[in-house]
Amino acid sequence: MRRVQASPVPLAYGGHPDHAADLFLPAEGAGPGVPLVLFFHGGFWRAEHDRQHVAGFARALAAQSGCAVVSVEYRRVGGGGGWPVTLTDAAQAVDRLPRLVAQAAPGRVDPARVVYAGHSAGGHLALWAALRHRLPDGAPGRTETPPAVLGVLALAPTADLAWADELGSGRGAVAAFLGGAREKVPDRYAAADPSALGVPAGRTVVVHGALDEALPVAMARRYTARVGATLHELPGAGHFDVIDPGAAAWPVVTEGVRTVVAGVEV
Repeated sequence: MRRVQASPVPLAYGGHPDHAADLFLPAEGAGPGVPLVLFFHGGFWRAEHDRQHVAGFARALAAQSGCAVVSVEYRRVGGGGGWPVTLTDAAQAVDRLPRLVAQAAPGRVDPARVVYAGHSAGGHLALWAALRHRLPDGAPGRTETPPAVLGVLALAPTADLAWADELGSGRGAVAAFLGGAREKVPDRYAAADPSALGVPAGRTVVVHGALDEALPVAMARRYTARVGATLHELPGAGHFDVIDPGAAAWPVVTEGVRTVVAGVEV
């Protein structure tokens, strides 16, 4: 089993207190120039959930995948986030953190080999970040060219915002995030919903539990079929099993990272 450095390296990608991130480096034996995973935590974009609940996940992923892992914070609903701030924070994070990581750990990480990853609402942000070149003109975070990313590992992602809103997922979390239902703010859904934006840059791998109690596995099935992504559906797994290093799902998660890095099934 690989090891990870004892303490994460704190990073700041902007001027707000929530423009913060923790860098988990694999032990020196992992070799120079390891890939970088930028990971967005979940919690339905709400302020009461922060990156601390995925610290163990990030540490284990760095230790067992051989990648450097950055656990990214961002402004959330109830703490100055929501539309469009949460999205612009995510865009700023992915644009700035690879360079900051390279400065913080010279030679240890290859900033040109980046994977976006996330769980639940964070899975939404990871997918969205890889779709910024497909956003409507004038949308927050839009880029003219595809992001320089190897791909996305999305764990139980909120991949279809309109569907999640119809379901009332997270006690109306999507409407709280975007400021209303799709009928009220259609332009926001058009600029934020991965299911409406096409195929993300790089390779996309989705891991979703068949017994997910927060977001139905049917959402992952429909999304991956629509964009041609790989789906690993886990029998017997719930919403949080995919971020639990002690769960049976864990080998599938670590293999998902390697698949995105390699660009082929491994």
